[in-house]
Amino acid sequence: MHMIFRTLWHQWFVGRRGGPIGFEDVSRSRFRVWPTDLDILRHMNNGKYLSVMDVARFDLIQRNGVWDLFTREGWYPVVVGQTISYRKSLNPWMRFWIESRILGFDEQAVYIEQRFVRPDAERRPEVYARAVVRGRILRRGGGVVPVDQVIEKSGADPERLRVPEEILDWGRSTRLPSTRAEAPSTWA
Repeated sequence: MHMIFRTLWHQWFVGRRGGPIGFEDVSRSRFRVWPTDLDILRHMNNGKYLSVMDVARFDLIQRNGVWDLFTREGWYPVVVGQTISYRKSLNPWMRFWIESRILGFDEQAVYIEQRFVRPDAERRPEVYARAVVRGRILRRGGGVVPVDQVIEKSGADPERLRVPEEILDWGRSTRLPSTRAEAPSTWA
């Protein structure tokens, strides 16, 4: 439940410092590692990264205008897949930012890249973790919004938004069956 408070805090106070951005631009959302983010090893818990990424994606779609479109159309985004690689630990009270960028689309989903970043010894941005998120857009009344409709209404330029082939391969290889299809849990 505390993530709703963190989301609201970020929306009302922290996120307001960043102005509007374009659809293809990188959003930079600022955070700090709080005691509630820590695991037994006293660094940010690996699952917490995913929760904080959610807040940063909300910041991205608010600032690039997509949230307004979703609200008007009665749409909402959901995560259907994500992968993350960790490079360095984020420790208590460290400040960091998450860079979020829409990579593009396949026939079913939108892909977003997110990076956890801190300055290195020379004050240059250094990647601590990197994630790719695959999302779908759903209708509040039920059903999936077709990707071509999302592209058309958002004004996205699919020619400029190219998802790298290895990410599309990952998306295809990790896709689960539709909610209307069977998905038995069997082990080979």
